[in-house]
Amino acid sequence: QVQLVESGGGLVQAGGSLRLSCAASGRTFSTYDMGWFRQAPGKEREFVASITWSGDSTTYADSVKGRFTISRDHAKNAVYLQMNSLKSEDTAVYLCKAKVRWVIYWGQGTQVTVSS
Repeated sequence: QVQLVESGGGLVQAGGSLRLSCAASGRTFSTYDMGWFRQAPGKEREFVASITWSGDSTTYADSVKGRFTISRDHAKNAVYLQMNSLKSEDTAVYLCKAKVRWVIYWGQGTQVTVSS
């Protein structure tokens, strides 16, 4: 069983920055592929960014490319999402996802609200 706990969300003005964190349980965190998704009210959950278990490869949604950066720290069992140049359309609950072999785990999410 893997537990994921997100933090770092909040209210920020358009153009501002936030850094989200996702703390993961488990002694084999370095083998997890990790990702961030988001879900706005009335909309489907959408992919934001992902990072492989080694950290060698990252992928981003077109809507966040050049503004968001995903990273991970194996020593801290954590993955991060640095969000810059935030826009009102980035407002959503941001959820951390872990893929452990064939099993998917989700965190509870953290709210990000961008005011225009």
